[in-house]
Amino acid sequence: MKLRELAHSRAGDKGDISNISVIVYQEKDYALLEKYLTAERVKAHFSDIVQGDVLRYALPTLGALNFVMQRALGGGVTRSLALDAHGKCLSSAIMKLEIPDDIKPS
Repeated sequence: MKLRELAHSRAGDKGDISNISVIVYQEKDYALLEKYLTAERVKAHFSDIVQGDVLRYALPTLGALNFVMQRALGGGVTRSLALDAHGKCLSSAIMKLEIPDDIKPS
């Protein structure tokens, strides 16, 4: 299933850092998100964009994971030659990530 079926996202940027929060729609899906949405998978998903480290911060009481991506905006929004490399644009791109469906019918 696509990540967008479980969650929505918010994002922003500062300099050459993009920050994306992924927030589950339903609390019951947080464990699945935490299991499969790793910093490594996010970095691989954005491998053509993110040149630095990706750090993940878990916020279980909010049902969210926050990703801080270093060197993700081509030197920074004001220096990049990309037409729309802003962090907000990346929040839509992360929603295309595939998440295995661990939910078993009862």
